[in-house]
Amino acid sequence: MGAADIIKQHLIDPEICIRCNTCEDTCPIDAITHDDRNYVVKADVCNGCNACLSPCPTGAIDNWRTMLKGQAYTIEQQLTWDELPDEVPLPDAAIDAAAAAAQQVIEEASQGSKSAAVQEVETSRHTSPKAPWSAAHPYINLHGVREPVTATVAGNYRLTAEDASSDIHHIVLDFGNHFFPVLEGQAIGIVPPGTDASGKPHYIRMYSVASPRDGERPGYNNLALTVKRVDSDHDGNPVRGVASNFLCDLAKGDTVQVVGPFGSTFLMPNHREASVMMICTGTGSAPMRAMTERMRRNMDHFSGRRLLFFGARNRRELPYFGPLLKLPKDFLDIHFAFSRDADVPRRYVQDAIREAPAQVTALLTDPHGHVYICGLKGMEEGVLAAFADICAAAGQSWQEIETRLRAEGRLHIETY
Repeated sequence: MGAADIIKQHLIDPEICIRCNTCEDTCPIDAITHDDRNYVVKADVCNGCNACLSPCPTGAIDNWRTMLKGQAYTIEQQLTWDELPDEVPLPDAAIDAAAAAAQQVIEEASQGSKSAAVQEVETSRHTSPKAPWSAAHPYINLHGVREPVTATVAGNYRLTAEDASSDIHHIVLDFGNHFFPVLEGQAIGIVPPGTDASGKPHYIRMYSVASPRDGERPGYNNLALTVKRVDSDHDGNPVRGVASNFLCDLAKGDTVQVVGPFGSTFLMPNHREASVMMICTGTGSAPMRAMTERMRRNMDHFSGRRLLFFGARNRRELPYFGPLLKLPKDFLDIHFAFSRDADVPRRYVQDAIREAPAQVTALLTDPHGHVYICGLKGMEEGVLAAFADICAAAGQSWQEIETRLRAEGRLHIETY
């Protein structure tokens, strides 16, 4: 038995996976697949490049088992799991072979050479998103599905007009004396009650936190969510969203099972000079509200500029529209984009961006400028194309700026 008989099998934890599809989208070699329940990794395809690790919001993707190649878990086995299997001890012969292989790698490194396997891993690494250098350190994964924390509904308010097609709610959850700290840009997982069609517990759904770190009400151990009731799929077919309908129908005093918190990169900067450009649609406004409110409550500390591009079908369907209008113009430079408003020409967020070239260029080229994009996945391409056009018109290279922003943890994209 040799070292080649041993593999480090990559697995996904089904207990905390929220089925966001980020891992499958990110994997450059199509090593990840899924059914209607679990996301799984193909042992014979995965090369351990780790491209999928950092984008995963819950850490479900970061699990490994050292085992014999011939005993690797098959796709069929993984699809039946409700939890990860325990580590299986390797036979003594396999351990001895692994130790010998490790010693060989050490000797090669000391001689200035690298094995083909080491070279393959190094060339396949991808640049991972980073948090801003001045961001506060986040707590993550304090509570899992096995031990969720119970929160009590302190309020549930409809944000959109009664005649709007989108039913969006602002829901406040109180954690009492439970330790559950969150930062702006983080998310929590909601465990819907009941079981699915196969009789298994519903998997968790993740929602961005819409309140700042000191609570929806300052000094209280609570937080807010921005939740849209799902009653149709992307093709317009009727469907009842399990978690969204559960949350939107909650009454004050009801309880909710919460896991998390999640997220360690989509965080706001905390140094005085930081400027932020926030681009969002619909409920993608949740983290932007959290960041904006954090800065509003600490205006003496944050001296940078704040620029918001906010898209919706019309004013009646734009969450937080009224409160946004009450903010001082010198505090937040707001640009709305309405795609279904009879009173104005159809515009999307990328159109609003192109109509503010001076403000956008100034922030993109500011060494303290940070960009946050959150909303439906389709918006990402249009926004980045608008950046490219604006930079070209200003004699700047968007490609160079984008590379610098990503490397310095100043470009954050969270689309779904």
